[in-house]
Amino acid sequence: MREYTVPAVTEPATGSLSDPVWANASSHPDTAVFSRRATGGWLDVSAAEFARQVTGVAKGLIAAGVKHGDRVALLSATRYEWTLIDYAIWSIGAVTVPIYETSSASQVQWILTDSEAVVAIVENAAHGAVVEAARNEAPSLQEVWQIEAGAVEELTVLGQQVTDAEFDKRRTAVVPNDVATLIYTSGTTGRPKGCRISHANFIDELGPAVKILDELFDTTGASTLLFLPLAHVFARIIQVGCVMKMVKVGHSADVKNLVADLGEFKPTFILSVPRVFEKVFNSASQKAHSEGKGKIFDAAAETAIAYSQALDKGGPGWGLKAKHAVFDRLVYAKLRAVLGGKVQYAVSGGAPLGDRLGHFFRGIGVPVLEGYGLTETTAAVAVNLPGDIRIGTVGRPLPGVTVGVADDGELLFKGGQVMQGYWKNDEATAAAIDADGWFHTGDLGEFDVDGFIKITGRKKEILVTAGGKNVAPTVLEDQIRLHPLVSQCMVVGDGKPFIAALVTIDPETIVPWATQRDKPTDVASLVDDPDLIAEVQKAVDEANASVSKAEGIKKFSILPTDWTQENGELSLKLSLRRHVVMKNHEADVEALYAK
Repeated sequence: MREYTVPAVTEPATGSLSDPVWANASSHPDTAVFSRRATGGWLDVSAAEFARQVTGVAKGLIAAGVKHGDRVALLSATRYEWTLIDYAIWSIGAVTVPIYETSSASQVQWILTDSEAVVAIVENAAHGAVVEAARNEAPSLQEVWQIEAGAVEELTVLGQQVTDAEFDKRRTAVVPNDVATLIYTSGTTGRPKGCRISHANFIDELGPAVKILDELFDTTGASTLLFLPLAHVFARIIQVGCVMKMVKVGHSADVKNLVADLGEFKPTFILSVPRVFEKVFNSASQKAHSEGKGKIFDAAAETAIAYSQALDKGGPGWGLKAKHAVFDRLVYAKLRAVLGGKVQYAVSGGAPLGDRLGHFFRGIGVPVLEGYGLTETTAAVAVNLPGDIRIGTVGRPLPGVTVGVADDGELLFKGGQVMQGYWKNDEATAAAIDADGWFHTGDLGEFDVDGFIKITGRKKEILVTAGGKNVAPTVLEDQIRLHPLVSQCMVVGDGKPFIAALVTIDPETIVPWATQRDKPTDVASLVDDPDLIAEVQKAVDEANASVSKAEGIKKFSILPTDWTQENGELSLKLSLRRHVVMKNHEADVEALYAK
């Protein structure tokens, strides 16, 4: 097996995740470490004030009977109180069990039951009703508090009788190997499993990460706006890193307000998933075309991509520099303004970004640092660095991490951030982490002589045609989704004579496109429209150009409705749940192969 190791740059983990809260309050009490959405703007929260609020909630949990190691469920959208409560739970040695706000009643019931959560904190009455409905199946559950009904204040009052000495005893008893959180996997392939992630896992992940990403975490006035779900490990790890380095954090849970929030908060870096970057590009492209400025935008996009590509080949020439400067004034500055105007870097994870998008965003002045990791690895095990970006890869392993490629092409990792195991599931743990400590990712990949890793597919998602050809669907899907009118794409063909695809249309970008052509704006009326079919065919042709003829898509079908989280066809991190899509659209797939 081939291996590549990046030497460690930090000492083994010590202390707990909540330690920086008190260190910051002591050394920089007046520094603004958070900013909360308030009427008329944003209200800063100092390090000293945050520590005071964490202490109040933590004492309330102690008074409620929450013991060291007890599980506390947290069901809420991303907001300031999420972070506050998370740190309060950690400070007393309890275990946060995050639940997505969009989770179904059955998922909530399973997580509460399996984790044996003793108390729950929810965002609102609707969440509270879901939790209450699960009580019969969750006998360990005692109290439930609602954030919007004053949970923080209620817990703070409840804990007034808990002394500082009692709280300090609990706080200082937390050690690195204590479990900090149980994060349940999204369940794309079955019932969710709880990943046991310790304080040491987070610290071993972030100790080196904040050092090598110093241009994000150590710049003057550094800040970020969290809008991804904090229930997911990706946003959570950034939260922890920001608290460690006193980077100001804001929260934005409503996508409808995101552009306005970015404009007001003006973060210096953001984190997101590829689908959001695709939407930014596609929306800008479609808007430009609907306003008669499509040729300008297309030329600007090609120039940005060419400019970025040239950076990897000795630098752009004077002619390209001049074109780039013109488009910077006309197009790129406006795109940067949508992100707040001060974003220097973006961090992407959760799925492959794609070379074209990577070059586009670097070309407009917002380099995307693509990384790779899973819940089981406490987020990233590899990342591209500001001064060392290799677009098309997910970067090199973090310091202290070893990557290996098994004989069948599966990526394996070793490192301090690999979880302790799955909660109450030794069989699944043994299947994921072998006797030598290698975590088996289930992803296929490779790395070059410098250690840069490229993801090539999923072991369980490789399609094998009737002719015996192995096809990685994501290569084609990622390319097709770049088209402004395309929302989702799923490549099919396992056991079939050729490769085909199901395509859904973006309900937002289709409106101006259809209006401009005097067509109906509902997708259901357009699935057989020759102009729309021609547009999708362009995307398919471009995708086919990146693979062999045998791997190319021969037929596709445009579906009348998009895939969503609500109908179960997208996971909570917006990944395709292939088995659900296949089940729901079995007839559509069979129609592609009907003679």
